[in-house]
Amino acid sequence: MNGLMMQRALLVSSLLVHAERHHGGQQVVSRRVEGDVHRYSFREMAARSRRVANVMDALGIGPEARVGTLAWNGYRHLELYYGVSGAGRVLHTLNPRLHPDQMAWIADHAEDEALFFDLSFLPQVEAIAARVKTIRHFVALCDRGHMPAASAIPGLLCYEDLLAAASDAYAWPEFDEHRASSLCYTSGTTGNPKGVLYSHRSTLLHCYAAALPDSLNCSARDTILPVVPMFHVNAWGLPYAACMVGARLVLPGPGLDGRSLYELFESEGVTVSAGVPTVWQGLLAHVETHGLRFSTMRRTIIGGSACPPAMMRAFQERHAVDVLHAWGMTEISPLGTACALKRHQLELPAAERYRVQAKQGRAVFGVDIKIVDDAGRELPWDGQTSGELLVRGPWIVSGYLNGEGGSPLVDGWFPTGDVCTIDADGFMLITDRAKDVIKSGGEWIGSIELENIAMSHPAVAMAACIAARHPKWDERPLLVVVRRPGVELAKQDLLNFYTGRIARWWTPDDVVFVDSIPLGATGKMLKNRLREQHGEHLMTTAVPA
Repeated sequence: MNGLMMQRALLVSSLLVHAERHHGGQQVVSRRVEGDVHRYSFREMAARSRRVANVMDALGIGPEARVGTLAWNGYRHLELYYGVSGAGRVLHTLNPRLHPDQMAWIADHAEDEALFFDLSFLPQVEAIAARVKTIRHFVALCDRGHMPAASAIPGLLCYEDLLAAASDAYAWPEFDEHRASSLCYTSGTTGNPKGVLYSHRSTLLHCYAAALPDSLNCSARDTILPVVPMFHVNAWGLPYAACMVGARLVLPGPGLDGRSLYELFESEGVTVSAGVPTVWQGLLAHVETHGLRFSTMRRTIIGGSACPPAMMRAFQERHAVDVLHAWGMTEISPLGTACALKRHQLELPAAERYRVQAKQGRAVFGVDIKIVDDAGRELPWDGQTSGELLVRGPWIVSGYLNGEGGSPLVDGWFPTGDVCTIDADGFMLITDRAKDVIKSGGEWIGSIELENIAMSHPAVAMAACIAARHPKWDERPLLVVVRRPGVELAKQDLLNFYTGRIARWWTPDDVVFVDSIPLGATGKMLKNRLREQHGEHLMTTAVPA
């Protein structure tokens, strides 16, 4: 016997309809590429999104066609989020931090028919315009007064002109909720990037999960500023969650340095933000250098890579900003786990509580997790045994666009490539990426813990730990470190800092000081490049036994 409930498709457009009807006066604030701050309401955003849908028709962009964007976090990008997907097309957010060759390859692979871009990225678009095969329309996200006087892009269109010529009367179509809504590509650190195609259903279910109290905890009482880019896994779903719960949304545009972010936090009364550790390093440095405080900011969500415990303590102890450590992947939409403490953990001594908060957290409802050994056998949740993390759920990839690489699943589970432990409370701790783990004399050493210890040294700005070849032990840990400006730090002083904090044989063999550590398009350290540069370092400096 089936239940007697209405059958209503879960569609991205329903989020916008709800926001307009129930939170129509709520604000969206954007720092624009033009340099000023733009404000309008959800009601106005919904009307302009309907104009976007009519523009899709006017440009002859067919149903399910891919529509590319190359844009910062801003109100025009937000309108495309809803206007493109809501009208049955597929929003494809291109990452502007990629090399033009890779950008062109991805646009062709996705078969984008149009590209909407911020003027910041005009040089990148001009570099690929003559090379891409399927893009028929290039649209600059600006008004007529800011259009470039000359451009190498033939037939360049003006976004505001298109919207002005379009009606805001549009009935959002209803269709199968399994239809594709948006497309993101993996970072492609090995081989070409792969397309991850989200559905309307997966996006809505992920949005519900993200808003839960023990997840990202979003509400109508919040002012949310996503520092994580809208071109990276849909800004972790926050542009959708804000409409679902009616939260005020602040979009930072291109100003992601510490000073620009702090000024926006204070002027707009931001209560919640989200981003990767490298962004928060810049913000904390600015705040602490100038003796500043946060007046409204109360919670930050940190993901993308492991949050150093020293950063967590700085936010919580010196600035009264709670840190929610979270984990996910492009293939997971991206939210998989969030480190919201359980009641008994709130009563732990501070040192023990921080040890729990350093973990990536427990699975949100909808995501199932397990760890397995090399033979695929499930391992216990004892907080000690480590294995590869596998996940499954309704917003987790089952295959890549165009069938690239075949099915990624193993018996219905997606292998993440992360090596981790899970404790009895279900809290997951990533100890390494499978490709980054260090095997020394047949024993495993996790690089993340060694990086976290180095990052807690007051003279260290950034640290990476890689596996370097060793004449006796096969591999040994090597630290690559960026010192804080104007601070002296000797190799041995940093190595001595590990004494008493880890097993002695885990201590890195050497330290290489560098001016900067290469970062990928999503802000993660490029350890593969560091291994290319320094992987042979110990073969010449180590003393053979």
